[in-house]
This record gives sequence, structure tokens and C-alpha cells, in this order.
Amino acid sequence: QVQLVESGGGLVQAGGSLRLSCAASGRTFVGSNMGWFRQVPGMEREFVAGISWSGSTKYASSVKGRFTISRDDVKNMAFLQMNSLMPGDTAVYFCAAEHDMFARVIDATTTAYNYWGQGTQVTVSS
Repeated sequence: QVQLVESGGGLVQAGGSLRLSCAASGRTFVGSNMGWFRQVPGMEREFVAGISWSGSTKYASSVKGRFTISRDDVKNMAFLQMNSLMPGDTAVYFCAAEHDMFARVIDATTTAYNYWGQGTQVTVSS
């Protein structure tokens, strides 16, 4: 059974930092793209950042320059370093991974990702 488990969320003041982790089990994601999405109640899940199987990255304009996505294929994990957090970053953050391998582009749509974690809450206070 494939599982993605996020951790590292919490409450932080504006301007602070958090590092989210995503631990994968049940299969290796070497060769697959991974991503982070976030969702606020009543809103659609939105793309935050993606990392390709080869290490290239893509960011939403709202987080570019503040967030950094990375991966450790040995540990089968992905990470999201979030700096200069703002109240608008408050959301549940989800880790996601594609089933297909060696995708040519980093997709920012939820439909491209086959595996999802349960989410971790990030709350940024003003």
C-alpha cells in the first residue's frame, strides 16, 4: 500500500519558517515527479511547488523566492522549506506524487498526481 505522510506543520508567527517533510512508503518515487499543494476550507486545492524526477523545480508565483522544494531519493522523501511566512500561507498542505515516471514537465494540476498524503496544517499568525 502506497502512503505519503506529511509532517512539520504547526503554528508560526508571520515572518517565521517551517519545514514540511513527506515520507513515502509502499513504492519508490525515484523517477517520478512530486509536489506540494495547499487548501483552505471552501477553496480549491492549489499548487505550491513541484520537483521533477531529475531535480528541476517549479513554484507558484505567490511562494517563489520564499519556499524551496527538495527531495531525497535515498530516503524516499520530499521537503518544503517555507520562509518569510505570511498569514495568507495558512492552509492544509498536501504532499503528492505522480505514478508515471520520467515525466517531461512538472504539472501544476491536481489531476496529474496519483498519490496524496493526508495533509498537515500550517497556521501563520499576524
